[in-house]
Amino acid sequence: MSTADQTDARLDDRTKWRAFAVCVAVAALTILDLSKVNVGLPSIEQSLGASSSSLQLIVAGYALAFGLALVPAGRLGDLKSRRLLFIVGLVAFTGSSLLCAIAPTIQVLIVTRILQGFAAGTQMPQVIGLVQQLFRGSERGRAFGLFGAMIGISTALGPTIGGGLIAIGGEASGWRLLFWMNVPLGIAALVFAIRLLPKGAQGQARDRELDIVGILLLGAAIITLMLPFVLTTGAGDSGVRWFWLVGFAVFLGLFLLWERRYRQRGKSPVVHFELFRLSSYRNGLSIVAVYFAAIPASFLMVTLFLQEGLGLSPLFAGMVSIPFAATSAVGSYVGGRIVDRVGRALVVFGLSVVVVGFVLLMLAATLTPPSVTPWAMAGAFLVGGLGGGFVVSPNQTLTLAEIPVEQSGVAGSMQQLGQRVGTAIGTAVATSVFYGIVRGAASGSGGRLDAYHDAFRSGTTFTVSLMGLALVLAVGDLVVRRRAARRSETAAA
Repeated sequence: MSTADQTDARLDDRTKWRAFAVCVAVAALTILDLSKVNVGLPSIEQSLGASSSSLQLIVAGYALAFGLALVPAGRLGDLKSRRLLFIVGLVAFTGSSLLCAIAPTIQVLIVTRILQGFAAGTQMPQVIGLVQQLFRGSERGRAFGLFGAMIGISTALGPTIGGGLIAIGGEASGWRLLFWMNVPLGIAALVFAIRLLPKGAQGQARDRELDIVGILLLGAAIITLMLPFVLTTGAGDSGVRWFWLVGFAVFLGLFLLWERRYRQRGKSPVVHFELFRLSSYRNGLSIVAVYFAAIPASFLMVTLFLQEGLGLSPLFAGMVSIPFAATSAVGSYVGGRIVDRVGRALVVFGLSVVVVGFVLLMLAATLTPPSVTPWAMAGAFLVGGLGGGFVVSPNQTLTLAEIPVEQSGVAGSMQQLGQRVGTAIGTAVATSVFYGIVRGAASGSGGRLDAYHDAFRSGTTFTVSLMGLALVLAVGDLVVRRRAARRSETAAA
């Protein structure tokens, strides 16, 4: 029996699920910060006199730092202690949230927001690694189902919570409540984490040495890949930023070359490339990256359309997505319980429902009277959310099913990195399409609402196309799995 299995044997079900509850609560808190702060940008602009580029850095800095921390934090958690890295990340997240809340200037807020992103990126791989460490078989599917439900709820309710806090605190300083909220919740989570997270051994990597050069090269590649996308606003951006992608190609090549030689010397690299030989892992990463290029971009366009096009307040605009959160939670919970029996076909079904739901969302936004539009869009979100619940959690379970526990942190961080990169690229393209059409229509003779209808229709067509691509990838993986199953049955016979 392996060390990890011995640890699992010593933990009773109650202990494991209580530790899991702490992990999920903290993950939900960090994901919530990805969406709720967007609602507070006008308040920040009014309070601190921020420019549009400064506001962009508040959003982009968090996303960039989050993505940059994922892989090295996952690797450190695998080598040292996931519990320790989780606690360190939680302390840093709570402390940086406090600094954000009391920031006297926009410059201080930008720096502390970047620190907050690093802290969030440090925690998330430990959550995935701990779930892999604590659960096996069908229990793991149930755990990822609940994890996906909480993440779906956090993503969809972020704008609503943010809008409510802005309404309570006022336009001038309500944004500070967005960060103050994290402080008591972070302290409470820290107390429970210290008490409940397992202290026992985890599956350990054979090589205890940390590949510092590999981490630096990978970090440089991530920065140069994400930077031009996270700095895209769709409002007169300079094309010079795309030259960063040349740097990405250079740093990626150097990283691959270094990792190959590092492994030839008998050492353990940052990323174990043999993981990508597993079709389940490779295909799962592709599906989630494409899917997350579509979903956050769609939510952003819904927020822009409802607030700028229809003139709804941030609170009411955020409430339109509540049905997505509700049905996504149900779908994630049910999907986690049946994924072991249904397999990849469940993800195919979920993606099909998501495509239908977001096509209905586009029709509801563009074909209904303005007084009816928010209600019609909420109805479409009921359908899309149910499908989304059958995608994220089951895909996560299937993607990591064959990953050894001692590599689960870095494997999970690569999956999270795919989500962050996909989000950056999808949001950049969708925002450019959306604002490009709005600006073009502003110089013409068409009506204002018509311009937003055209912008939302074009942007959603792009995101639905990405959802369709994710569906094609899922169908391809389903075919591969069924052929492999048939070959196994033939060999056994």
